[in-house]
Formats: sequence, structure tokens, C-alpha cells
Amino acid sequence: MKTIITKLKIFIRYIIAKKHFNKVNTKLLLILMLVGIAGCKKDFLDTKPNKALLVPQTIADFQRLLDNTGVMNLCPSLALLAGDEFYADANSIAVWTTPAERNTYIWADEIFEVQTSTEWNACYKQIFYSNIILEGLETMSAEDQGKSEAKWIKGSALFFRAQAFYNLAQVFCPPFRNTGNDDLLGLPLKLKADVNEQVQRANLSATYSQVIEDLTNSLALLPGSVSSKNRPSQRAALGLLARVNLTMQRYSEALSYANDALGQNSSLLDFNSLTATLTSTANPFPVGLPTGNDEVIFYNSMVSYSFFNNNLRVDSTIYRSYANNDLRKSVFFVSRSTGQINVKGSHAGTTGAFAGIANDELYLIRAECEARKGNLLSAMNALNQLLVKRHRTGTYLNQTAVTAEEALKLILSERRKELFRRGLRWSDLRRLNQDAKTSVVLQHQASGPVIQLQPQSLKYTFPIPPDEIIASGILQNPR
Repeated sequence: MKTIITKLKIFIRYIIAKKHFNKVNTKLLLILMLVGIAGCKKDFLDTKPNKALLVPQTIADFQRLLDNTGVMNLCPSLALLAGDEFYADANSIAVWTTPAERNTYIWADEIFEVQTSTEWNACYKQIFYSNIILEGLETMSAEDQGKSEAKWIKGSALFFRAQAFYNLAQVFCPPFRNTGNDDLLGLPLKLKADVNEQVQRANLSATYSQVIEDLTNSLALLPGSVSSKNRPSQRAALGLLARVNLTMQRYSEALSYANDALGQNSSLLDFNSLTATLTSTANPFPVGLPTGNDEVIFYNSMVSYSFFNNNLRVDSTIYRSYANNDLRKSVFFVSRSTGQINVKGSHAGTTGAFAGIANDELYLIRAECEARKGNLLSAMNALNQLLVKRHRTGTYLNQTAVTAEEALKLILSERRKELFRRGLRWSDLRRLNQDAKTSVVLQHQASGPVIQLQPQSLKYTFPIPPDEIIASGILQNPR
């Protein structure tokens, strides 16, 4: 009943805010209000909250929370629909089950309508779990807190909180810029487990500072190796720091973290060892958990939506960009008899979409940052070390570049091809669109005319879900 009343309130406020008053809506409001009142029986109103909640207190309790992969190892995926990796036709869109999917694809002003956001809730649940653990550790004795297991738990909680804040910022905050981030809206930085605490949005600088602080603090606490890759390690923290700093356009720092992570393990999976054909639908990668392959550092999968199972098609431009001897073509994709191209393979090794951290991303970060520093030889060496493992044995010719601009163009093209459907393209677009040389205009078409998304559009930032605005009163993003 509480859920019904909450949704009723959201709907009523939505109607009022949008001034959608007509005879139908007025009648509907009256009916809903009567249903809500009728459903509020006396026993419901008299019920008191149950305070006898089970609070995790031991290291084993904390580890069980962290090992809940269905909560802690999920990343946003809705932005896949807003980017340029896939396209859909009217028939595909018609069978998507949520308004958020359809609205995202056409860059509508409203995304979630009167619904909540699965991704917002998923990330803040990770933050909530992390805060419970961090506060629980503080209640332990100094001796217990000093044990290696407690340090690992604390480092893991800091890592997961940082990752959740970062992932939220890629969708619900404006793109990070070289300057002016103090004047841009960031996230509500929930640093306590108190669900009743009202936290307003920090600025964008403070949001990224919190991410960097949590990750930096986790480095000295996390283990060098883990038994299952759903658990963060030192290399995972280094890899995420490299990714975050790349997003912030702090290329020297991103290069340093990428080099540190690769210095511990620089393994790459040779795609010649995988069995794959363009007509096979089987995922050729080893199963990602518990250990996957040596290239994978940390395992994440994407939040599931109906569009994953309903004929989302690979953009033909990117598909044609893979050379005939490029094994990624048959490893990543399946070519249907209809001519339609779909995704089949990812480092997840299952039907899920991999969104974790792996060495191929770090090689590309190294290559891009070296190119931006003008170190062409180092940049191309990093790129070639990766690509030789992606091409049929004996067919790959090392790429060369005469200028930094030429090197960067090659590297960014390969970044798009290598990290396909990894949940990184949206962040890349937001970053690269700030430079006229690398900005792009996106085009989608549903059932009507072609629509465009301009590089500096406010729609590169998703709106905060309406139920969160109503519950907390935080500021909404302009659209």
C-alpha cells in the first residue's frame, strides 16, 4: 500500500507540474485518490515501523554484502541507447517495455516520466551498502580494524562507493570540463547510511573530488590479488583512477595510473585462441566469474533492460570499420541471414554485457595520453601491442603516425572499436565533444524524421528521476 500511495503522489505532482488538466485527467485523479484512501485501512495506519532490523556487524557480514554481485557489480546501461553504437527501428522500439528506453533513444525532454530510474536506485543502493560497511567498521575495536581482512573490506567499500558516484556522474551530471566545474551541479554525496538524511547536490568539482578521494584511500587497503574478480583489488582501483582521470581530461594522471596498473599485470587475451565465426551466436569469451581471463581486472555487468533482448542493431558504420583480418568482427558480432548485425561476445563470457575494467582499456588510455603528450613512439607502441592480439596471426601490420593529431585519430578510432558496448562510449562522447576536432553530431530515427543530438546539447545530461526530486527536493537538470 505504501508503494501505491508513493506512486500516486508522484503521478499527482507530475500532472500538476505539467498542467495536464483536462476532463479525463481530473476524473482520473479523483478515482486514484478514492482508491488510495479506500486502501488505507485502519490497521495499516496504526502499524508502527519495525526497528528490529538485522544490522551487519562482522567481517563475514560485510563480505556477504560486498559479494552480492546482483547489487554491487552493476553499472548503468541506458546511455547505450543515447549513443552511436546501436540503432533501432520502429518495430524494435515498440516492444521495449519501459518509457525510459523509448525516451532515451529519441533524446526526449522527459526520460522517466512518472517512473523511477533503475540506474539511479542501483547506484545509490551500492552507496548505501558501502556506507553501512564503513560505519560498521568504525564500531569495531582498533585491534580488529587493523586486521588485514578489515582493511580489505574498508578498501572495497570505498572502491564501490567511488565507482557508484562516478557512474552516476556520467549520466546525471554535466560533462566534466577543464574549468568551471564549481558552477555545475554534481550529485547528492551520501556519505552516511542514514536513509532519512537529506543531502542536496554538491557541485561537480566536489563530486569528482569525492570519487578521487575514495579511490586513493582504497589503494593502501585493497589486496594485490583476489579470489574472484567481482571483488576489487589494487589494480582495479588503479584502473578506475585511470578511467576517472581520463574523463576529467587529466591526461598525465590518467597515464600514470594506467602505467601503474599495467606494471603489475599487462596480459592481453589473444583473440586467435578464441573460437568464433560471424554466423555463430555463441559468446567465445571465458566465463567472467570467478576469474575470467587474465586481461580482466574487475568484473561488472550492466543493468538489464528489454532492449538487450529485442533486436538492437549494431551501427553499420562501426561494423564496417573492422578489417577482414580483425578478429573482433567475429568475436563481438553475429551476422544474421537478414543482414542484421547483433552483439554476441563480451568479457562477461555470458549473455550479460561486460562493464568492468580490463587491460585493453588501460592500453588505450596509455596510447591516448602518450599521443596527447606528443610521445608518438610510445603511443603507437601501446596501440600496436593491443591490436596484434586482435588480428589473425601474421596479418597485422604495425600502425604508424607522423603527427600527434594523426596518432590521436587512430587511437580514438580503435578505442571505439575495442571498447564497444562496454558502457564507456557515452562518457567518451561527452569528453571529446568539448573539442571541435573530435566532436560529433549524433543521428537517430524512430518512426518519424531523423533527429540529431548536437555536441554541446544539454541532453548529454539525463534528468534526475521525478520521484527523487519529489522525495528530496534536489535541483533538476536543465534539458
